[in-house]
Amino acid sequence: MQIAILGGSGFVGQHLLPILHSQGHGLRVLSRRPERHRELKLLPGLELWPVDVHDEAALTDSLCDCQVAINLVGILNESGHAGRGFRRVHVDLPAKLARACLGAQVGRVLHLSAAGADARQGASLYLRTKGEGEQQLRVNGADRLAITIFRPSVIFGPGDQFLNRLARLLHWAPGIFPLPCAQARMQPVFVGDVGLALAAALTQPETIGQRYCLGGPRIYTLLELARLTAEVAGIKRLVLPAPDPLARLQAAIMEYFPGKPFSRDNYRSAQVANVCETNALETVFGLAPRSVEAQLPLYIGHPKSWAERRRLT
Repeated sequence: MQIAILGGSGFVGQHLLPILHSQGHGLRVLSRRPERHRELKLLPGLELWPVDVHDEAALTDSLCDCQVAINLVGILNESGHAGRGFRRVHVDLPAKLARACLGAQVGRVLHLSAAGADARQGASLYLRTKGEGEQQLRVNGADRLAITIFRPSVIFGPGDQFLNRLARLLHWAPGIFPLPCAQARMQPVFVGDVGLALAAALTQPETIGQRYCLGGPRIYTLLELARLTAEVAGIKRLVLPAPDPLARLQAAIMEYFPGKPFSRDNYRSAQVANVCETNALETVFGLAPRSVEAQLPLYIGHPKSWAERRRLT
């Protein structure tokens, strides 16, 4: 089976590709700048196609001879005009992908959305546009595409921008770290388990037309995760819940920091529990979700850079 992957060079993609390759699938990673991701060619037979996925005609051409398209493209924050980046990536791209799949005769689509996505009542632009993207994929697919949508809780694992980012913020904090949205509830899911679920869906026809929430084995508050991250990384900080007015101020200020570690839209997303009512990893795909406690020490505590930072603490 030949599979085209949008966002294959990103965090989830780099964990998904080896899984798909081990199952014997042909892989075509679509990237605007493939020269930046030559390490992916270590997987024998993988094709790196230079294409701007936002160019619908070029996207259609890049899907030729593929039977499946997997969309992993998403952003947590945007730059520039409010809402324009989210809309371009989360709404416009799924619509273009659906039309491109029909034009290239690709029948199967897997789409990575987000827990809490809701086109009408989403608490943030991120969640609303994620919900709109799901709608656009179905509307433009015109009932001719076999679509499966995945709604993971926050994804963690080697190379993540969640617990690694928390660790960086903790490292640079002076003694006491006032944590915004400390009571936000989430069910972190290991990136490798997300990859296994996506790959399994390709062999399960009953997943067509379905939408699945993916989560880890337990629910945490952000405060619990921050304290666990500090402990594993060897960073001695007193992590305390920030009062809501301070959390709002932090969001307003930190969204102008390089990398935008926290924004007002992130604040609004955190007001909604990022959890699964039914965890499809267990109920549909028969997987035992891996825990933060088991996986975090494998990548937070080991890099040499963290050892150096601990000496500076």
